This record gives sequence, structure tokens and C-alpha cells, in this order.
Amino acid sequence: MGYEAKTMRSALTGNSYPGRGIVVGKSADGAKAFYAYFIMGRSENSRNRIFVEEGDNVTIYPYDESKVKDPSLIIYSPVKRVGQDVIVTNGDQTDTVEQYLKEGKCFVCALKTRCFEPDAPNYTPRISAILHFKDGFSYEMSILKSADGKGEKCDRFNFAFEPVDGEGRFIHTYMRDGAPLPTFEGEPERVLIPNDVKQFSEEIWESLDKDNKISLVCCAFDLATGEMQRIVTNKYGK
Repeated sequence: MGYEAKTMRSALTGNSYPGRGIVVGKSADGAKAFYAYFIMGRSENSRNRIFVEEGDNVTIYPYDESKVKDPSLIIYSPVKRVGQDVIVTNGDQTDTVEQYLKEGKCFVCALKTRCFEPDAPNYTPRISAILHFKDGFSYEMSILKSADGKGEKCDRFNFAFEPVDGEGRFIHTYMRDGAPLPTFEGEPERVLIPNDVKQFSEEIWESLDKDNKISLVCCAFDLATGEMQRIVTNKYGK
């Protein structure tokens, strides 16, 4: 992979189904840490969701509770804060990482106990990130993927990044739409991070497929003051 970063617009436009995606990086002026997380859906069950802010955390709830068929893989907390760390994931592994951090253990150790989602034949990868704010800003990412296409073996890939001003990394569950859905390949993509979180949120939301996008959260942390600015966008509102 080269060193040229894409805009999020370029990374998303024309891809009708990257699935769920996490972006982490640093603003162009070097003053803020950013994360973004989005979900998409093709089925009625997957589309029936909204993001709800709960203090430092973000939780997914059904938009219409009467339509919930199987909550096990669609209702979870994608964002949780533990001390000076912020966890962002696409599933209930958020809770596993939270538990391990509270016990003084690490992000990678927590994810060694988990594997991809049991949703044959897709075997959706579990993607995760953690933002560290102790002794400066750094971040890690992880993807847990089916190794054999049968759901019997799991490959675990971990990435640790030293932040670059104006750049971030983008990881998503699927390469594109398909049957079964093709799993994300390679290392997290290099993407450009602006200074303004509202601009970043709008760029991502406008670039996601209009039929399949469901919810997005974008957040910026001022590295000098710790102040948080967060924007949540839900297709279906509350």
C-alpha cells in the first residue's frame, strides 16, 4: 500500500455496501483526535436501528421495537469510554474490551477471546478500534475474520498506529455487496481527516449509499482540553 490517503468521499462513493465501518485519526491541524462509526443494513431487521448518545457512550436501539426479530447481532454499544481509552467496535465485543480494560488487561488480549460473527454464510468480521489518551494520543485497530470460509477457524489481525496529522485509518466489514458478502481485505485504508468534525460527518453521510445507510456517529476530542464534540446522524430519527 502506498502513502497516499483518500478522502472518505473517494473511499465510499460507488460502494453500495461496505457494511459497518470505523475511522480513527488526527485532524489536519494536529489539535484533535477523531473517530467515526457507521452502520448499514439490507434487511428490515438491520435497518430498524438508531444510535442513542448516553454520556460518553453510544448505544444502538431499535427504531421500532415491534419489528425486532433477532436482537443478538444488531443491538449493542458501539462506543464506550473506560478511563483514558475510548472503544469503538461493530458488536458486543465492546463489552469484552471494556471488561478487560477495567481488569488492567489489554485491547488485543480481550479480542483473542472473540471471533467473527456467527452469521453464516457471511461470517461478518468483528472490527474494533481503541483510542488511547494517556501520555499523548495513539490508536489500535483489529479485525477478526473467518480463516476458512466455513466458520471453523479465525484469523486475528491487530494494527497499532502512531497518528499522522490530517490522516486516519478506515476499516470496514465488507469489500462490497455480494452473496456471500466478501470480507474486508488488507490493512486499514489511509484516509484524510479534516479539522472540522461537522464537515467530516457530512462527508461520510453524503458518501454512503442512500438506500443502505442507517446511522453514523462522528466525534472529535480536543487534545489540549479533552473537550468532546460529537455528531450523531440517524436515517430514521427518534
